[in-house]
Amino acid sequence: MQRLGRSLVAQPLRTCRPWATTARLSSTGPEDEPRFLECFKSYYDNAAALSHHPAGVLQDLRSCRSILRVEFPVKVETGDWMQVVGYRAQHSTHRVPCKGGIRFSTEVDLQEVMALASLMTFKCAIADVPFGGAKGGVAINPKTASVETLERVTRNYTMALCQKNFIGPGVDVPAPDMGTGAREMAWIKDTYEQFNSQNVDSAACVTGKPVHAGGIRGREEATGLGVYIGIREFLNKQSIYESLNLNPGIKGKTVVIQGFGNVGYWAAKFLHENGAKIIGVGEWNGSIINENGMDVADLYRYWQKHGTFEGFNGKFLKAKDATQVLEVPCDVLIPAALEKQIHYENAPRISAKLIGEAANGPTTPRAHAMLIQQGSVVIPDMLLNVGGVCVSYFEWLKNLAHVRFGRLNKKWEEQGKRALLDLIERNSNEPVSDDIRARVVRGPGEKDIVYSGLDDTMSEACASTIATAEEKGIDHRTAAMLLAIDKVATAAVVSGKMFSNI
Repeated sequence: MQRLGRSLVAQPLRTCRPWATTARLSSTGPEDEPRFLECFKSYYDNAAALSHHPAGVLQDLRSCRSILRVEFPVKVETGDWMQVVGYRAQHSTHRVPCKGGIRFSTEVDLQEVMALASLMTFKCAIADVPFGGAKGGVAINPKTASVETLERVTRNYTMALCQKNFIGPGVDVPAPDMGTGAREMAWIKDTYEQFNSQNVDSAACVTGKPVHAGGIRGREEATGLGVYIGIREFLNKQSIYESLNLNPGIKGKTVVIQGFGNVGYWAAKFLHENGAKIIGVGEWNGSIINENGMDVADLYRYWQKHGTFEGFNGKFLKAKDATQVLEVPCDVLIPAALEKQIHYENAPRISAKLIGEAANGPTTPRAHAMLIQQGSVVIPDMLLNVGGVCVSYFEWLKNLAHVRFGRLNKKWEEQGKRALLDLIERNSNEPVSDDIRARVVRGPGEKDIVYSGLDDTMSEACASTIATAEEKGIDHRTAAMLLAIDKVATAAVVSGKMFSNI
């Protein structure tokens, strides 16, 4: 019997290059730091100890409800066969469907998927998104595998989920994660529909799809936009910016970002456009530092073209350690890469005043305690990077309603605004300029509504977390987790005790 774990990374029947491991961001932290799942449980236990809910309920929320492990062969272009391992974990079904991304990475293992599924439950709760938490992963390197191989793997994995009832609009709804995107979600949708051709809501089986396949405008940038909104809300809170000895707002703040993928890029873009100074960006093969600030669009184009920051305007740091960019002095630090990047060895060297966790689990419990003791404010991952699942929720609603947001009311709103401007003109005898009229009259499109909904969701979640932290005298991670535990536990208790020992 094979042991579950990292040893099962796409084991070949014969040697096959598409699964060769490539360099990626990694931590050089100490081996005695707990694994990601244990980090989550430590944070959970700290918050649960402050909760008033029954012990049985709290114990139930500490572990995953269902776990699926699948293994299947895939034939690649060379004629070789590769045995691929995939996972799907469902942490909680207090609300259905479950929700969580699917990542493609050679580092995928059972513990990582369980930790991410657990985190998703409480992300959804803190944002008032009515889903349970889930997560999936396939042990494959998407950077070296061909498109044809990725499609075969994705469709085989989806078939396995269909066969075991681990996917469906009312059961479990995947989304993109590290190593996957809209293309893979379209393959999942198409495969699911082959098995469920009579289900009129089948498009809602997965989110993060291309717009032409039932996706929603604004989904690509959603997580990065949520990171920006969360940081904005914290820096606009008087008690926080005064405690950090900062001026209010984002304008003029120096920002360092580790990770320049989808989340890191969009977070940098929104922060830069709103007045922040991006002075450092790190990736697996080096970092670029410029104390005068960098244009994010120019940097991203350079990165896309060259695959490195070397040669861009600034000081290039070779990747002896991908975490060294975290130690660059700044006002705001955004780890947007992998888990456990901030650990007890490098935490004392981190001088950022505000740490915004755009990645999942970037800080270990010991490091978190050190950062808090040093006077930093940490916006936890379960609060700051919920933008993706919020907009996935909007996409799911769109698929179930079978109509895009704004289609039914855009012209009606424009008509009402136009009538109001006409009335103002008649009463004031002053014409309204064409420019002002165009800006005032324009009704909301789908992206406008998505952005507005995400802003409202993030603002409410941040305000609740800050208020709870101040009321109880606890850090913001514990406050966010406590709020989420209360919501999930209450939902579990009021649903009744049928088939339960609680």
